[in-house]
Amino acid sequence: MDTSRRNFLKKATVTGAAILAAPAVFGSVSAWKHQKATDATAPFKLKYAPGFGMFREHAGKELIDNIKFCYDMGFRAMFDNGLMGRPVEDQVKIANEMQRLGMEPGPFVLYADFAVTSFVLNKPETHEMLVNKMKEGVEVAKRTGVKWALVVPGRYDEKLHRDFQTANVIDNLRYCCDIVEPAGLTIVLEPLNTLKNHPGLFLNGIPQAYGICRAVNRTVCKIVDDLYHQQITEGNLIPNIEAAWSEIAAFHLGDNPGRNEPTTGEINYKNIFKYIYGKNYQGVLCMEHGISNKTKEGESRVIQAYRECDSFEL
Repeated sequence: MDTSRRNFLKKATVTGAAILAAPAVFGSVSAWKHQKATDATAPFKLKYAPGFGMFREHAGKELIDNIKFCYDMGFRAMFDNGLMGRPVEDQVKIANEMQRLGMEPGPFVLYADFAVTSFVLNKPETHEMLVNKMKEGVEVAKRTGVKWALVVPGRYDEKLHRDFQTANVIDNLRYCCDIVEPAGLTIVLEPLNTLKNHPGLFLNGIPQAYGICRAVNRTVCKIVDDLYHQQITEGNLIPNIEAAWSEIAAFHLGDNPGRNEPTTGEINYKNIFKYIYGKNYQGVLCMEHGISNKTKEGESRVIQAYRECDSFEL
């Protein structure tokens, strides 16, 4: 993207976001006019991470344009669930540009097969499959510098006692840690809700994930706390973050109901971000959600929603 086009897109998005923000944040349009324009594009307090394609109406489809646009809007991180499936040249291109801009890459999906029982089984073929998968993830991490790889332990087994399944998950995770630890890659386990999106999965709650991480007892086995899923599964978001803090390495974001941007549902993200910031959190918060209004104006509204929620005071 040439400089003139990039500046035009930046100015257009800032203007759109400013118009949306005026009544909500500054009380009146006249107050907004006196606000510095740079406030709308300054770095956020936390590392909120858009996914590629979230702002396609503004940035188009080209990977580097997406990264530059997000940087210009104040984001200092991005995530790509599908990074592992991209061509090697694209992985390297993404990594180089994000490193140039000083942006943090969020977790990529290393293993998340929702259709099969895997981690809950104690079988040689399961061990072999998981070890090979971890080796693939290590190669991606080496190329890209991503520090975290997301793992979903798969479905539960209806014919095996839950306690035996938990023990098998712990053992299998230890095998995985043996592979990723020398490379400096951390596994982040994602509990998912079984009430709406993913019935039948083994891992569904923060307390459950916390107990498993404590039992695995490896510094490279942690949790990604998806606040959308956990609002459905158990609520009690901030107390559970506090209780599991030592084992949480990343966050996924999305409001409920709808799984769209913050301010569209019932989750008080402004308070949650304030709490996380107060914990001196240095990691990534992946914007793993949809857009309530899939237009150019709707994309600007997503950015402004994060500005609103990021405007907390300690």
